Amino acid sequence: MTHSHPRGGLGVRQGTALYIASVLGTGLLVLPGLAADVAGPASIVSVFAVIVLSVPLAGTFAALAARYPDPGGVASYVRRALGRTAARATGYWFYFGVAAGFPVLAALGAEYLTAILHIDRSAVPILMFAILVPPFAVNMLGVRVAGWVQFVLTGLLVGIVVFVVATAFPAVDAAHFSPFLPHGWGGVGTAISLFVWAFAGWEVGTHISGEFRNPRRSIPLATAIALVVTGLAYLLLQVVTVGVLGEDAGGGAVPLLSLAEAVAPGFGPTAIGAIAAIVALGVMNAYLAAFGKLGASLAASGDLPRALAPGAETGRVPRRALLLTFAIAVVYCVIALATGGHLETFILIHTSNMVSIYTAGMIAATLILPRFSAGWFMALIAAVLSVGLLVLAGANLLPAAVLAVAAILVSVWQRLRRTTPPVARQVEEDREISPAAESVVPVEVKTTATTA
Repeated sequence: MTHSHPRGGLGVRQGTALYIASVLGTGLLVLPGLAADVAGPASIVSVFAVIVLSVPLAGTFAALAARYPDPGGVASYVRRALGRTAARATGYWFYFGVAAGFPVLAALGAEYLTAILHIDRSAVPILMFAILVPPFAVNMLGVRVAGWVQFVLTGLLVGIVVFVVATAFPAVDAAHFSPFLPHGWGGVGTAISLFVWAFAGWEVGTHISGEFRNPRRSIPLATAIALVVTGLAYLLLQVVTVGVLGEDAGGGAVPLLSLAEAVAPGFGPTAIGAIAAIVALGVMNAYLAAFGKLGASLAASGDLPRALAPGAETGRVPRRALLLTFAIAVVYCVIALATGGHLETFILIHTSNMVSIYTAGMIAATLILPRFSAGWFMALIAAVLSVGLLVLAGANLLPAAVLAVAAILVSVWQRLRRTTPPVARQVEEDREISPAAESVVPVEVKTTATTA
């Protein structure tokens, strides 16, 4: 659904902050250590590789968002190229599938806070729900307020990362980079697959593209800045993680905490606790701006109840869709806690839906972007890479498949409803009740047609 409304109030600064928060997320807390564990010093190569792979994906989403600003985001591009059912599936993948990441964010933030503040782990459920509330409250005030809040949060996050890297660099030991390939190139491949998850999030900006004052200028610029900042952050963190911790880099459950403890025993752990809180709040804040607009857009298109549609227009706040998103997040968190707090299932649901969205979005981009343009070439490369990720996902695609079936069933139901229009049914009933009603029928049909 395309909306021809005035542009919103987001500029390059708020947009860049939202993009950085979407990508520089929870992976910051655990991935440097995990990648070092599976690939050793060569994990640095994996970061380079994923940065290069991210360019066509981020560039394609920027080209789509700048050219076709729409709150439906990727779903709207898929509708243009592949039809309503495929678009509905894409929307469901994001709105219901990607939402499985909420308990992951809340739990990671809560776990870090309990470790830093020395609180008993029994407080984790309370902290999880406490972390959920502020981002929702901010987004209920509108995406512009959320954008400025995100600008502050992202500034704090980048500042703390710079502090950790700058403090750790003098402690880097060159001996820790040898041997460079302790686990061979297979380990590098595994590390690449880990960092692909870290660099997900470029699609978030497509849902708030209509809220930019100048999408054609601001979105590509915000994307480029965010790509450089996130790439450097992950790359430098990987260098200092390997250089300072060496073989112990992947030994702890919270590697960033180990790094901070090694280079700044007093202040470091406190800084990492702040990072955990900022990451959890910041990523939720950035994603909620997308969830709200997408939910309202899906409702306006008939893919969700019409009552959720208010707020899809540029400049308006999709409060009803945000409330539904909050309910979905709470349900996911309750399920996570009831099943013992094991987050692997929710991570798999999240990533399988993300891969599905990327594949559909990149295929659609090759069909709607101007042929042989820079965006089209990036979409072609990204489509091939996304299909490869789809194949690698294998059985993990089951949750996405279930949502796709739901989208198909909704299409079938809508077609059955349209088979006999309500007006036509009423006309037939009137004819059966009284032959005299036939003289009135042409007028009613004509009036209805004119109104339509």
